[in-house]
Amino acid sequence: MNMESFTPQDIRYLKLLRKQYRTIQEASAEVAHLRAVLRLPKGTEHFLSDLHGEHQAFLHILHNASGVIKQKINDLYGNILSTHERDMLSTLIYYPDEKLALLKKQGVVSPEWYRLTIYRLVEVCRRCSVKYTRKRVRDAMPREMGALIEELMLSDNTPDKEGYYKEVMQSILETDQADAMIIALSRVIQALAIDRLHIIGDIFDRGPRADLIMDALENYHQVDVQWGNHDIAWMGAAALSEACIAQVIVTSVKYGNLETLEVGYGISLRPLSTLAMSCYADDPCAEFRPKDNGEDVHEDEMELARMHKAAAILQFKLEGQLLARHPEYNMEERRLLHRIDFEAGTVNVEGETYPLRSCHFPTIDPADPYALTPLEREVMDRLVLEFAHSEKLQRHVQFLYSTGGMYLRCNGNLLYHGCIPMREDGSFAPIPVSGSETLCGRAGIDAADLLARQGYFASLGSRSREDGQDFLWYLGCGPYSPLFGKSKMATFERYFIADKKPHVEVKNTYYSLQDDEATALRILHEFDLTDEGFIINGHVPVKLGQGESPIKAGGKLLVIDGGLSRAYQPVTGIAGYTLIFSSHELSLVAHQPFESRASAISAEQDIHSMHSIVKNMPHRLLIDDTDEGETLRGRIADLMLLISAYRSGVIKEVRNEN
Repeated sequence: MNMESFTPQDIRYLKLLRKQYRTIQEASAEVAHLRAVLRLPKGTEHFLSDLHGEHQAFLHILHNASGVIKQKINDLYGNILSTHERDMLSTLIYYPDEKLALLKKQGVVSPEWYRLTIYRLVEVCRRCSVKYTRKRVRDAMPREMGALIEELMLSDNTPDKEGYYKEVMQSILETDQADAMIIALSRVIQALAIDRLHIIGDIFDRGPRADLIMDALENYHQVDVQWGNHDIAWMGAAALSEACIAQVIVTSVKYGNLETLEVGYGISLRPLSTLAMSCYADDPCAEFRPKDNGEDVHEDEMELARMHKAAAILQFKLEGQLLARHPEYNMEERRLLHRIDFEAGTVNVEGETYPLRSCHFPTIDPADPYALTPLEREVMDRLVLEFAHSEKLQRHVQFLYSTGGMYLRCNGNLLYHGCIPMREDGSFAPIPVSGSETLCGRAGIDAADLLARQGYFASLGSRSREDGQDFLWYLGCGPYSPLFGKSKMATFERYFIADKKPHVEVKNTYYSLQDDEATALRILHEFDLTDEGFIINGHVPVKLGQGESPIKAGGKLLVIDGGLSRAYQPVTGIAGYTLIFSSHELSLVAHQPFESRASAISAEQDIHSMHSIVKNMPHRLLIDDTDEGETLRGRIADLMLLISAYRSGVIKEVRNEN
């Protein structure tokens, strides 16, 4: 290229790039490195959805890489070690601190045990690292022991290096670093077994400790999150939407699960308890008893039931106020409090009148049913402060915004939690992101993503912030929300109406078309993806026990909600799916229930998983075939331009620091 071929913008950019690659040799070396990286196998992606606070099961799946680590151990030692020895080695990798302590108590640990165990862990580590660059492997190592681990991994234990290897091992033992080495190696294996983790929504609600799942995700090496309807409610609560705060509290109390709120995020429900005792002390609150979620419920069920009703009434009032502000949501029928006939004890829902199970509404003024009482207003003000000042919750929600979104296009696949809203004729339905525009399909979902961010990041008190806060609530339960996908959330009806007819929540047309391959392909094309891609979806549990398949639409749509949440396992018949996309294949792993962390450590009980192949790749996929490959090819093109600029004299090399 001659000098005239470089635009002023090119030259400005290349001068910035020169700060990293100061000479032709440095730039050329990086080009050679990047071209070599393109020929490495694609990293293995793991996809999970609908975790619903089940922290112990999720963390175990993360530790065992959905069974991948056990498989590597079996490949290496299936003909050498007994089943018990392989199980013990696996458990040591999953829970190195706790398992080491237990083995010491059992008298298993000795100098020879340390030597053999470290050797085996190095072998497993080497097996997990074969398709990564040395830098990627080094990044997975702890700074304090990385150099030593690297030496052990590079040692081939040939006669020439036998003495060297023995001396390294002896030094580890003599300096009491064997435990630290085992723990470090185990964590490196875990980090290398999964290259990238995708969470397809619904981290929160139902299970005991969603905050502990968020802690793990925050510290994971490469992760993204597609928001779910339960996540968005917590995001709205952190954004200080009062309707979302009430919704989050109702769900937590409904399932007798206060740990995430009170222990995880330090949010006190004492103000709500005070309101409940003041207004509902004599109310049996029969329909508000906490549900059995597979966990021990709160010790005082009546206190929870009263709190549940107090929060639900707050929710209905705040939602009624919100819907009055947004006629574009077309949800006026969901404003039910002014449709109650307090004298007759009935309510009108969608044009029909139903008797109420209970008419005890001490905080509702029939003349102004959506107004909060002074005590309710005080409770909400205090709860808003609790959510605003929960540093951990705010940090977790910021993480969801920075690593997440409404959907993700990744390596030719489309990831989203709920649905692409559709009309009855199968065309894409408009999403109410504004009062005047009609945005459907990808354009509507992009606009929804933007408005959801506005609800958290716009200036407090601004119209933009308030509209965004309200839209976060809509995303959690609106009829054309991509995260919800049903005609309504019949919460009021289930509490107060015995007749089952108004309880029905009609699913969006998307769900009746899930088995239609043409619809799946049209969705992929809407997001500029090819027929070779897959839609990876969560949200609705797959009823495997009733013969339903997670593979739909001629194999183009994969629904991976297999019931990790205990509440869904009687319906699904399993305890969650992991979808694994390696360089060789796309496969589904169906998990059986996880007993407990304690039994996994003491009895070496792993999750039993069934592996089935969805698709074999036509050839082994390389990084060159991925989104990362596209980025690297762009980087190579930039470096080649820099080399050309150096050679043409447009930009001078930098030969010293000055």
